[in-house]
Amino acid sequence: MSAAAPAGAQPPRASANVCQAASCLAMGSAQVCRALEAEVAAAGLDDVAVRRVGCLGLCAAGPLVEVPEQGRIFERVLPGDPSSREGLLASLKGEARGGRPVASDPFFSRQVKVVLERCGTVDPENIDDYLATGGYEALAKVAGSMSPDEVTSEVVKSGLRGRGGAGYPTGLKWRTVAKEAGAAGKFVVCNADEGDPGAFMDRSVMESSPHQVLEGMAIAGYAVGANRGYVYVRAEYPLAAERLALAIRQAERRGYLGARVAGTRFSFHVELRMGAGAYVCGEETALIASIQGERGTPRPRPPYPAASGLWGCPTLINNVETFANVPSIIVRGGEWFASIGTERSKGTKVFSLAGAVKNTGVVEVPMGLTLREIVFDIGGGLAPGRRFKAVQTGGPAGGCLPEELLDMPVDYESLTQAGSMMGSGGMIVMDDTTCMVDVAKFFMDFCRQESCGKCVPCRVGTHEMWRLLDRMTRGVASRWDLEQLESLAGMVRAMSLCGLGQGAPSPVFSTLRYFRDEYVAHIDEHVCPAGSCHMGTAEPAAAGVSPA
Repeated sequence: MSAAAPAGAQPPRASANVCQAASCLAMGSAQVCRALEAEVAAAGLDDVAVRRVGCLGLCAAGPLVEVPEQGRIFERVLPGDPSSREGLLASLKGEARGGRPVASDPFFSRQVKVVLERCGTVDPENIDDYLATGGYEALAKVAGSMSPDEVTSEVVKSGLRGRGGAGYPTGLKWRTVAKEAGAAGKFVVCNADEGDPGAFMDRSVMESSPHQVLEGMAIAGYAVGANRGYVYVRAEYPLAAERLALAIRQAERRGYLGARVAGTRFSFHVELRMGAGAYVCGEETALIASIQGERGTPRPRPPYPAASGLWGCPTLINNVETFANVPSIIVRGGEWFASIGTERSKGTKVFSLAGAVKNTGVVEVPMGLTLREIVFDIGGGLAPGRRFKAVQTGGPAGGCLPEELLDMPVDYESLTQAGSMMGSGGMIVMDDTTCMVDVAKFFMDFCRQESCGKCVPCRVGTHEMWRLLDRMTRGVASRWDLEQLESLAGMVRAMSLCGLGQGAPSPVFSTLRYFRDEYVAHIDEHVCPAGSCHMGTAEPAAAGVSPA
């Protein structure tokens, strides 16, 4: 990775910031970086720096390279194609041509970056880059001149709510843990077990600005009286885990983690724990069990982790994005953060925009922006000739929202009222070739496979719901099957032990609410309006038989 400039050295006249997040690396950005370094040297551009940075956001157009001095981003800069770098090299020489102009492109100009502020601007493997942008100033301020209660009060004032799904007030959770005695110690846990299909926000943050997450955790530890923290990250995120591990070592060497943080009496030690990819381990009690070396299954609550979590000690659990917001709140103040967003949903939200939309990638927008603005302005709309049909938010526990709700503001309350949820931030756009019955079946298949099996409503109910949906997509279902589906969905939601089972029926409920005509067409007419289901296939021998 690029090294920081020596003290007193002149800053480069121009920079080529090469994205080194997972999506661009998969498309050859490491080779692009090496090729650019050679071409810049061959051209005698000694005052140009080729820098490795984190995610630049526009994931589907990678490999991406930004020339910030020219305000331009270059797409699909291919490792084996020098012609793809011609405009980029011209821009580095001072010729403003080629690329996408950041200031006037809605994908970039409509965003408000707090969590992603450093993503794409700092080298994620160089702590000096982070420090040069004000990194760890918030932690030094907290540990050196603020009381724990003052820190928590600032977070309360900000109105920050948990970005992992439920939207619980972050300051209130911190205050609850802080009030616990914790004679045997307290813990802070970062939930980085991002498992929703189509979600990659937390991965991008960890790959691009790992120190920001660690700084937020340390501030939380100081506020609640904890001296140990764990980052629970899934093993499918090897680059994120590698960069977090490196960031922990760097922060310890510089005195921002470990004993005597920032030269104070406060100590905070962080360890990584790798998850094996079980979706249910995103549920906090299952996550705790997994960290302890046990099977990752949920347990009934209360007691809540705030009172009895890791090894029976008070434990604060927030997700990656929540912690990444904290340093900015401390430096700029809770009132500044609360000035962004809506009355009850403060700040910004990071989304992974995916599916049938032109500009797929990671975006951060103020709470309250409408679905239409996100999909059509920032996302660039759909492919020519395709019509918008629905957008799915909230992951497997979320819902599918139709065209008539495009002008709905995106905040916690509006999404819940519409039958969906914010979730961790996945947003999947669907066009008119999508069958909504098949969408419900996809999410139910995911949930039945990810069920830990501990409770019968989830273990059996999700499988039976999938079986009924499968009959519908094959054109062999009856109205009785539809009645059974609705009845079973209500039972699974009401009786499941944890959020996986409780949320699993949500895609079914939302598609029935807004797209019931498609269910009826599959059952009564044996046709798929979207033309994507294979109707009339034989019933598997192992499946149950419904009355005629």
